[in-house]
Amino acid sequence: MKVLVLNCGSSSIKFQLVNMETTAVLSKGIVEKIGLSASLIKLEKNGDKTKLDYEVPEHTKGIEYILDILTSKDHGPIDSLDEIEAVGHRVAHGGEKFSKSVYINEDVIHEIESVSNLAPLHNPNNLKGIYAIQKLMPETPQVAVFDTAFHQTMPDYAYMYALPYEMYEKHGVRRYGFHGTSHKFVAQQACKALNVNIEDQKIITCHLGNGASVAAIDHGQSVDTSMGLTPVEGLIMGTRSGDLDLGALTFIMEKENLDYKSANNLINKKSGMLGITGVSPDMREIREAAEEGNDRAKMGLDMYAYRVKKYIGSYVAAMNGIDIIVFTGGIGENDWETRADILKNMDYLGVKFDEAGNENVKAEQKIITKPDSKVISMIVPTNEELVIASDTESIVKNTNN
Repeated sequence: MKVLVLNCGSSSIKFQLVNMETTAVLSKGIVEKIGLSASLIKLEKNGDKTKLDYEVPEHTKGIEYILDILTSKDHGPIDSLDEIEAVGHRVAHGGEKFSKSVYINEDVIHEIESVSNLAPLHNPNNLKGIYAIQKLMPETPQVAVFDTAFHQTMPDYAYMYALPYEMYEKHGVRRYGFHGTSHKFVAQQACKALNVNIEDQKIITCHLGNGASVAAIDHGQSVDTSMGLTPVEGLIMGTRSGDLDLGALTFIMEKENLDYKSANNLINKKSGMLGITGVSPDMREIREAAEEGNDRAKMGLDMYAYRVKKYIGSYVAAMNGIDIIVFTGGIGENDWETRADILKNMDYLGVKFDEAGNENVKAEQKIITKPDSKVISMIVPTNEELVIASDTESIVKNTNN
């Protein structure tokens, strides 16, 4: 089965065409700057990269271009759209309604629409992709894979906030968590690589990228995660503040005369590593500045690692132990210095960090603790698109049968 995976953002569409017989990626790319005059499509096929200039006014047109490219003589890996047997969509928020991936029908679309107020920057754009495929490929089955689904196993004492209970009853205000597809995938991959049963393991997965989160996975189930109602809670991120005293936010709003939109912009787009350092949200540029003597950059790196280390410690306490610590995401996979800053001085846990084995390791699956370490830590590159494609194939086959 060939599965098209779509991830629709506010001004972009990421896509991959996957042959599930071999799990080979036949083509992948991204439509950028949708609605702007400088929109373009970056395409990768068989390792060859191409940039194509298109005017992409909205998402349906962007997906139409993707389908044209996939079947074109110059760039296409397929001859006809009939070869695409299913489409899998990343959907950010499933609320409490979805604890697993689902076959998309009108009822599911209605349910996704109904929880869109919980992710107003994400779900409406995810839905645009679903609507576009309905229009352009009406007979092709579609599947929704939710970022929040894996975390629906959290107990109520872990996901509830200490707010008036009616806030939960009326508006669904609680911790949902995100990056669930990635956390689930890398935990499973780590156990497969170590030849252990995930149902016997206590695992902490650290998805560190521009967006970042940590999850506690106890015997195969998510029992806690750092992101909350929205992706702004938890770790320090590229431009998101992470954990913040709510009183500090209301104080700033009063002092700076900020309305809701301005405050939301402050904690989502102007804070995090960018806000702390004043350099960039990019860890590579921040580390470069730190090496050149920028004290704020040094402090930002220390804060980043400290926050991750704190979450690891708290989740060890929550699970009464730890077997495996996994690093993934753009920073987790590639920034060996950040991994070192996090794992150093964890002797109390039984972590014997292999500094030499970790140094300069990028984007490869590897154990970075010593053979006699009580706790294993390893790098596992994530592949959320493969998870989406796999879920899509499985659900479509089961539905057809």
